[in-house]
Amino acid sequence: MSKKDNGASLILAYLNEKNRPYSAQDVFCNLQKQHGLGKTAVVKAMELLALEGKIKEKTYGKQKIYFADQAQFKDVSDTDLKVMDCQISELSAEAAVPRTESCLQTKHELKELNSSLTTEEMMSEIQQLKDECSGYRARLEKIKSATNHVTPEEKEKVCKEQTVYVKEWKKRKRLASDMVNAILEGYPKSKKEFLDEVGVETDEDCKVAVPST
Repeated sequence: MSKKDNGASLILAYLNEKNRPYSAQDVFCNLQKQHGLGKTAVVKAMELLALEGKIKEKTYGKQKIYFADQAQFKDVSDTDLKVMDCQISELSAEAAVPRTESCLQTKHELKELNSSLTTEEMMSEIQQLKDECSGYRARLEKIKSATNHVTPEEKEKVCKEQTVYVKEWKKRKRLASDMVNAILEGYPKSKKEFLDEVGVETDEDCKVAVPST
């Protein structure tokens, strides 16, 4: 682009490519960042292009709108327009699928992140687990160092004795229950009143239960 050209050829190519109306401000904003065109240079170039008939100019109130000369474009038939409409619809549908999948993936990742622990929470939990492990190690060492371990023989003996005592407990409980029920057949009051009168405390009163064997 020469200094004499002052951006005119670039602006002309841009308007022909986009083929839509723009104000000088629009063209300046769209091309300034990439091509470094100044506002005054853009205005002068577009006025010159319009004066030379290379682009068209329309005035709406105080604003001027510029657009490509439509004479340079070939006419498009209704059939061609329908074909292009179909292509646009197909491309739009194809483009929507990746956007939808990407949105769903993003939502899934966001849900996982929201349910995950923060760095501070993770560090706190790690420290808590370390403390628990230390406590378990200390307890294990204490158990290992103890001198009063129960031998398998002693454990077996205690289990056998417990079985005998539990069977005897159940036997006596059954006998006592049978005796009470026999007395209640001729007793005018309730079972609770009878037990209170004779001073009998049941397992239930003492909140105990016969162990399972």
